[in-house]
Amino acid sequence: MNALPAPVQTRRLALFGAKGVVGRCRDFTREALEDWGWFEGADEDRQAVADDVLLLVSELVANACLHAGGPEELVLDLDQRRLRVEVVDASPVRPVPRRPGDVTQPGGHGLRVVERLAREWGSQPRGGGKAVWIEVDTP
Repeated sequence: MNALPAPVQTRRLALFGAKGVVGRCRDFTREALEDWGWFEGADEDRQAVADDVLLLVSELVANACLHAGGPEELVLDLDQRRLRVEVVDASPVRPVPRRPGDVTQPGGHGLRVVERLAREWGSQPRGGGKAVWIEVDTP
């Protein structure tokens, strides 16, 4: 496994409970992206990357709420090449994309969105639970 580059900046948000957590995580991430200049003078491509990050955060946090009792922490690690987002929860069960099925039925599409928008994604054990992570290239 390759070592991750040292973060230029790391932000952490401790989380308790599932009520309103998706919105809190999106707001926290938006504020970080604004501080890091992702929206400043953003052209269409930069705006699309920032919007993708917000959608990815929403998907990871919603999955933690639905399948793992809610997230415990959101971590944003930014370096010169990429942004890594981690959502930590207490469940050791790793996420597995559902097999293609009836696309008209609700649910089961979140990890497909993650697979399409993230450069890479995965999960790793963290304490008694896990961290589900995504990486996107910096704009």
